[in-house]
Amino acid sequence: MMRRRTLGKAGCSLLMVVLTTLTVALSGCSSDKAGDSAKPGSGEGAATETVESQTETASADVTDDLSKIIVGIPQDIDGLDPHNSTGAGTREVFYNIFEGLVKADSNGNLNPAVASDYTISDDSKVYSFTLRDGIKFHDGSLVTVEDIKYSLERNMGVDGGEPLIRAYGQIESVNIVDDKHVDVVLKDADSDFLTQLTVAIIPAANEHPETTPIGTGPYMYVSNSPQENFIVTRFDDYWGDKAYIKDVVFKIEANMDAIVLDLEGGSIDMMARVTPTQVAQLSDKFQVYEGTMNLVQALYLNNDFEPFKDVRVRQALCYAVDPQTIMDFVSDGAGTEVGSAMFPAFSKYYMPELNDTYNHDTDKAKELLTEAGYPNGFEFTITVPSNYGQHVDTAQVISEELKEIGVTANIQEIEWNSWVSDVYSGRQYEATVVGIDASTLSASALLSRYVSDNGKNFVNFKSEAYDTAYANAQSATDDSVKTKFYKECETILSQEAASVYIQDLPEFVVLNKKFTGYVFYPLYVQDIAKIKPAQ
Repeated sequence: MMRRRTLGKAGCSLLMVVLTTLTVALSGCSSDKAGDSAKPGSGEGAATETVESQTETASADVTDDLSKIIVGIPQDIDGLDPHNSTGAGTREVFYNIFEGLVKADSNGNLNPAVASDYTISDDSKVYSFTLRDGIKFHDGSLVTVEDIKYSLERNMGVDGGEPLIRAYGQIESVNIVDDKHVDVVLKDADSDFLTQLTVAIIPAANEHPETTPIGTGPYMYVSNSPQENFIVTRFDDYWGDKAYIKDVVFKIEANMDAIVLDLEGGSIDMMARVTPTQVAQLSDKFQVYEGTMNLVQALYLNNDFEPFKDVRVRQALCYAVDPQTIMDFVSDGAGTEVGSAMFPAFSKYYMPELNDTYNHDTDKAKELLTEAGYPNGFEFTITVPSNYGQHVDTAQVISEELKEIGVTANIQEIEWNSWVSDVYSGRQYEATVVGIDASTLSASALLSRYVSDNGKNFVNFKSEAYDTAYANAQSATDDSVKTKFYKECETILSQEAASVYIQDLPEFVVLNKKFTGYVFYPLYVQDIAKIKPAQ
């Protein structure tokens, strides 16, 4: 049964406070905001210069040339090597450059890409692939089975390092059968392993993939200027349908207050994940596409931080935070509530019943805090990437909600690169608000990060019951059994309150009407090859 909520006096008070806060956060360009997104040590003067240079660039970039599109992205890519890049924002760009043996389409299907076809053995231990005839890398060389073997083994960590992809630790061997066929042999049966084979196939002869990215996709790398742009051009020898638009500039739009100005001024033609407030400010020369982000936005808690080591404290925060209130304030009520680490696009695994594990109950939250030894609450810091307005706004609402149970949540905004190094990699944080997406069309892409010894387990969640359920899911050959254990994992995450799960955010994509053809995917990608001139 779905819960009904009323604001009441406390809620109305919260409404006024948050609306006032969000009005300040979302209106206009301020020197404070520019300073937040400036490089450390740059000072207020540098921040002012940044705003002025953006205005000049806006004029310089305005063009009616429909052979070129400028796409705004909120953060710089985190490296040129597709095997060592982790950011979702990087993957959405790299989708246009790199391809795996198979590739996801907009309907969630895995279609042959570098491979022309494949077979899976009855025991789900041998995946056999046929190399596509005549497929070329961006440097003009033909793709070979040696390139496939090299790319997969590189992710397996055969050089003595840890596997770059956890699931690749399950590969026994990659065997070249002949110059057209490769077998991927697993240690144990896994009927879901095809979803892991979207990893980029790159040339074995390329000794410096970290500086010279070469793939097989519809676009090829041209250049990148850190914190400014990333440029690609159409690959005319692409094996599949050619891209409509020749040149693409991915322009870094780290200052969310400048997005509307840059769209209207013509320095960008497209921007994904804009806020409803920004949409309302745009003129009618833009088409707004509405979908979902396909991610799990949550207040992610560092389970090694003293208050959050106690499950009762984590559960108290779950009772205190109301997802619907957040959606009402941040996205005009749009979005889908989630009660665990799974979003609705993965319909086979998504469990809407977990949304009711914690009905909004401040009295219950206070009771749990008292039991845990915090009758007067406590104080902690939510560290948020400043270039993602929805996450910043969500943190502000959460901070107001937690005041009702005596908990003080301070908000610290930091640049994206600092978030990656300090929070995600360094785990030097107490709590954060971000969205976690899936890198593949597999439940494991979302759930594997909670296994105790997983290097991506940045929330430091540890549960023997969870580790067992996940291992059972991985070893199951029957899909219904595998799904059952994945759902057990989700239930454990909810009951043990690994974090405060909130929602799958709505996604608003703005595209200048000079162009058309934007398509949503169930993964975090931007398929620029589908976009074409409207005339």
